[in-house]
Order: sequence, then C-alpha cells, then structure tokens
Amino acid sequence: MGFLVDSQNGGSGCLWGCLRGLVRRKQVDSANSNHSGHHQLAKELTVPYLVAIGVGSTIGAGVYILVGTVAREHSGPALTFSFLIAGIAAALSAFCYAELSSRCPSAGSAYHYTYICVGEGVAWMIGWGLILEYTIGGSAVARGISPNLALLFGGNDSLPAFLARQHIPVLDVVVDPCAAILVFIVTGLLCVGIKESTFAQGIVTTANTCAMIFVIVAGGYLGFKTGWAGYNLPTGYFPFGVDGMLAGSATVFFAFIGFDSVASTAEEVKNPQRDLPLGIGLALFICCSLYMLVSVVIVGLVPYYAMDPDTPISSAFASNGMQWAAYIITIGATTALCSTLMGSILPQPRILMAMARDGLLPSFFSDVNKRTQVPVKSTIATGVVAATLSFFMDVSELAGMVSIGTLLAFTMVAISVLILRYVPPDEVPLPSSLQGSIDSLSLQYARDNQVSRKGKTKMSTSIDATQPLLGKNKAAVDYPVIEKQEAQGSYILNEENRRKVAGWAIMFTCIGVLILTCAASNLGLPRLLRYTLCGIGGVLLLSGLIVLTTIDQDEARHTFGHRGGFLCPFVPLLPILCILINVYLLVNLGAATWARVSIWLLIGVIVYVFYGRTHSSLLDAVYVPATHADEIYRTSRASLV
Repeated sequence: MGFLVDSQNGGSGCLWGCLRGLVRRKQVDSANSNHSGHHQLAKELTVPYLVAIGVGSTIGAGVYILVGTVAREHSGPALTFSFLIAGIAAALSAFCYAELSSRCPSAGSAYHYTYICVGEGVAWMIGWGLILEYTIGGSAVARGISPNLALLFGGNDSLPAFLARQHIPVLDVVVDPCAAILVFIVTGLLCVGIKESTFAQGIVTTANTCAMIFVIVAGGYLGFKTGWAGYNLPTGYFPFGVDGMLAGSATVFFAFIGFDSVASTAEEVKNPQRDLPLGIGLALFICCSLYMLVSVVIVGLVPYYAMDPDTPISSAFASNGMQWAAYIITIGATTALCSTLMGSILPQPRILMAMARDGLLPSFFSDVNKRTQVPVKSTIATGVVAATLSFFMDVSELAGMVSIGTLLAFTMVAISVLILRYVPPDEVPLPSSLQGSIDSLSLQYARDNQVSRKGKTKMSTSIDATQPLLGKNKAAVDYPVIEKQEAQGSYILNEENRRKVAGWAIMFTCIGVLILTCAASNLGLPRLLRYTLCGIGGVLLLSGLIVLTTIDQDEARHTFGHRGGFLCPFVPLLPILCILINVYLLVNLGAATWARVSIWLLIGVIVYVFYGRTHSSLLDAVYVPATHADEIYRTSRASLV
C-alpha cells in the first residue's frame, strides 16, 4: 500500500491519453473546491421553494389531455393504477437522486454525479443531453401556451395581432410571438434571483394545483350524483387487460419527469442534506396524488370509450351540464404550462455553469452575477435560444428527444448510486498548484516511515526520501502502518478482490439490462433468437444482482461527499430496477427519435474532442488517495498563513 500520486493527463495527442481522459473523475464539489467567490450561488432555498420547483416542473398541461388518450387506448377505468405504477417507477429514480443530491450538492445534477462516479466522457454526454432536454422542453412548452391563452379570450382568433400566431409565406413557417415573449419574461425573472423567481413559480403552481383540486372536488360531486357511469361497464375494470394497464403506465411515466429540476438547484439550498430529499419526495408525492385523484374522477364520469381525446376533462364536465368549468380547466392548463416553462429553463443555466467550471465549456457560462448571485449570462443565453426556437419552430415533433435526455440521466444516476456504494473512487484529483503540499506530505510520510523502521530492519527503501514526488510520475511512499498492513495481507487482497468483483458485477448487470430490454422490445426478431437473448440478458442481470447482494458494500461510502444525507434504501435492488425501467423506456422511444438525438450527440462528441478534452480542469490534475485529500488541503492552507 503506498501514497500514490499521478497526473492523469488526457491532453496528450496519443490514443491512450484520449481514452484516459474519458475516464478521469472529478472531486465532489465542497468547501475545498477551487471556486472563486463570484462562482458561488446564493443559498436561499428551503423545502417549500423546492416543492414549488418540483411540482411546477412536473405537472404540465399534458395531464389535462393524457387522461383521455391513455384511458381510451390502454388502461380504461384502470388508469388510476397506471398512474400509481408510473409513480412508483419514478420514485425509484427519486430515491437515487435524493441520495446523490444530498451527498454531492452541486448545480450540475446528473452531470456532476456522473463525473465523480463514472468519468468525464460519459458525464459530458449526459450534460450535453440535458442541454438538449431543457432547450427543446422549454421551447415546446412555450409554444403550447398561446392556444390556451386564446381559449381564455374567446377563441383562436381572439389574441391581439402582436401575440397571435402568424404564417410567413416566404419562409413557410408559423411564428409564435407570444411564446417568445413569455420565454423572455421567464428569463428576466430567473435573472432577478433564485428566491424571487421560485416565489413567482410557486404562485403559478398554486393556481394550477387549485384548478386540479376543483376538478377533483367538483368531479367527485358529479360522480356521486350521477352514479359513476364510467365504472358501470360490462367490460370490467381492465378492458385492455393487465398488459394494457402496464402500457398505460409506460406512457404516463413521462408525466412525472420534472422532479430532477430540484436537484439542479442543490447549490442554492440552505440545508441540502435535509431539504433536498424532502423537496424531491414531497414534490413527487403531491404530483402522484393529484394525478391519481384526477384520473379516478374523470374515468368515473364518462365511459373510457366516450372520452374526448383532446379535451377529456372539459368534455366530461360539459356532458354533466357544467360547461363553464372549461374556463377553470383552461386556466389550470395555462398556469401549468407557465410553471413548467419556468421549470424547464431554470436548470439549464446551472448545467452550463457546472460544465464551464470544469473547463468543458467556455468560462463565459460560469460567470455569476455578484448582486443577484445567479448565472445571468448562462440564463440569458438559454432564454435567447429557447425564445428563438419557440418563435420559429413547432418543436412538438422533437418532444421524444426530451425524454431521451431525461431517461439517460435517470439511468446514470442509478448506476452512480451502485458505484458510490460498492466501488467509490479511491483517488481524487487535486489542482497542480497543490503539488508543493503533496510533496511535503509525501516526504513527511517517508521520514516517519524510516524512523519507525529504525532498529527493526535494515531494509533499503524503494524511494529516495529526499526526492519530491513529481506530478507526472507515479511514486509510492510507504505508510508507518505498513507492518500492520503486511500482517493483514490477506485482508487487503480480499478487499481489492471485492472491489474488482463489484465493478465487474455492475458492468455485467448493465449489459444484461441492455440485452434483455432490446430483445424483449424487438418483436421482429426470430422467436428462438429473441428468447435466447432474453435468457442471456436475464442471467447476466440476475447474476449481477445476486453478487452485489451477497458481497459487502465499501466502507468508504460513509465518507464519500457530504455526510449526514439521505441513504437510498434496498441497494442494490432498487437502483437495478431503476436502470431496468429506464433502459426499457429508452429502447422503446423509437428509431426516428434516436436518429434525431444521434445527430445532437455527434455534435457533442465533436465539441468535446476539439474543446472540452483539451480545456478540462483535470488536464493537469494530480491524483492522490481520497483519504489524504483533506490533509493536503490543510497543509496547503497552513503554508499560506
């Protein structure tokens, strides 16, 4: 066992340098992180603000349409169970997010977790995918607001000319000024300050929640009055069978996407170890409860086959003599879209800021306004791009690209939890500016070791104690406790083997999930080949689960990141189920969606190769044992006093 120091330089032109750069991992953002004062965000958020962000980002206007479409095509009266199962599936990812966000509170969210647990290459792709998710998502939401506003004012042609959609024959596009204006308004709110913008989002979210409560209460009254006609059907509660209900769950799962926005504000939370898990959990619970109660009422008022797929809730009330309820429902849909718009634009500047801090994007995006303590430049850049897209393009056809970015992030967060528990990084990168402190500490260990061995043996040392450790050379200085470790050589060997076995088990589990989901989803494969691949994937998956269940988790997990945070339960079962569900949904998003995303990911690869790889803050980092990082920082600070 030695004091290992290495500079994992990925900036070399050789192939090995490129590959090594892809797997270099950063340190958890903490008080020791090299962030200057103007890079710090304002710590203003508490649980109520986080719940407002989570609920506002999750409950969009889609739920006002989704209940009719899913009930007619998949679930029937069992729609409530579809929402429940989807909520449980989303909770698996929420548990993983809760642990990582409390242990590693950073504005980078899934990008940051992947960087510290998996490596720079995968983290870049996750961050690049999240940029696409929030940009397309925000533009699509903004584009959907103007039709709902028009309904409030009496019809599609009732909006003022400067807000109404216009067709430009020369370009053959339909522009939406209202969408662009709303994006700029939201951008301005986000630039004012995180507390002020979140307060505004809370007001809009409250209005949407009140509209949904009206649907529940008034719909319940009508249901009891009319005898719940939607449940008195000869086809029973499961007209499409259990398979239909599960298919409905896969569809409504995307109605729960949005709670991850809470994790992106981790750096701005006053007490992240307590407040982040509570905020994520409460937001998801409120959303699931509202979804289930609304679905219970609506499928009970009208038989599922008679629902209007475009306006299921309004038509359900109209069929019972409450046409005026359509205005309240439209207000709810409009406020839901406004709240979701804020939730879509809020995380992206923080993702850009985190990536710029790490050198993977220009430093322009990492600037934080000293007065408002928010990344104003990143926020404005995000708003300009989103407003431009929403003005010129109908991005509804690109909505599937949003789902890919989210599901990839969910998958990597679950994998990161497994890595944190079983094979947490045993080396951390330190700035090359700390090389002097590293050399000093190494020499101290060498001298202490020589003193401890005097009189016991005249064994020659493998390292000249007078030679400082060089940042780009690997060296080893034995610890004073080397005798004890040598006496327990079998224990060290077992621990090393345990980490290797755990690492291989995690990898085979992920491979098994991919094979199983691809084979199960591809109905065009020959039956024998399909069943064979399903069997191979299932064996790999179960083998990995069994191995991880039977071996001990790494003791270093207790000191990884910030202590005292939330712990994900039922590890490794829960993260593996999360990976299985998310990969299955990813595989089933369709070839056309993947083709579009592949173009964006290819652009990301080019940007990383020509900029990110050569500007990474870890380019000249010095890697030391994680157990000595704090000691090196203390030595460095002491030398400056």
